[in-house]
Parts: sequence; C-alpha cells; structure tokens
Amino acid sequence: MTVISSLLAPEFHADGTHVIGLASPSRGAKDTSVWRVTLDPGSSSPTHELEREEVFVALSGTATATIDGREHRVSPGDALIVPRDTPFSIASSDDAAFEAVCCLPVGARAMVDGERFTPPWAQ
Repeated sequence: MTVISSLLAPEFHADGTHVIGLASPSRGAKDTSVWRVTLDPGSSSPTHELEREEVFVALSGTATATIDGREHRVSPGDALIVPRDTPFSIASSDDAAFEAVCCLPVGARAMVDGERFTPPWAQ
C-alpha cells in the first residue's frame, strides 16, 4: 500500500491547466494513473486523443466536453467517460474554475498534434 500526499504530489501547469499527479507507476501504481485537474475560468485543453478510455469525475465548476465534435455539459458529481481514440477537449465555463479527478490505465499515451506521448502526470 502507498499513500500519495497531495502536498508532495508533483504539479504541472500550462496555459490555464493545473494538474496534480496522484497515482502513477513512478508513485507505486501498477494499473491505474490518477490525477486532479483544474482548468482556470475560460481555459480549455487542446483537442487530443488517448489510446485508452479516460474517466473524469467532476468535483467543482462546470465544463463543456467536446467529444468527437459533440458538446456535453459536465457538472459537479458527473462522470465523463471519454472513449479511446476519440478526439476531445474540455473547457471550463468563463465564470469559475473546473476541477475533476481523472483516471487512465497505466501506459496509455495521448496524441496531440500528431505526437504520441505519455502525459507526465501519468508516468
């Protein structure tokens, strides 16, 4: 068993997106990577795809997830399931930050602008 203190977990920040890496192989997880993401008001992730299904559990704020060209509203308490190999982005509302916990199988890679990589918070 391993406990990852949120105070010691690595943080990643880029363009209004803030990630706290919780569970990952480098922190003892063998099967599932988990992180907490916050999108500043009006911020959006780039459109990207993942090799495996990703699950978001919304904690606060609201967001619009665009999955394969269709928009979906995500509110606190909702679970957003993004299918593998499907283009998507997620954007917070303009009036408040959006916060969620995300889960992705260990080893799954993302693709942004044609480049495949393992997100640093999932390593």
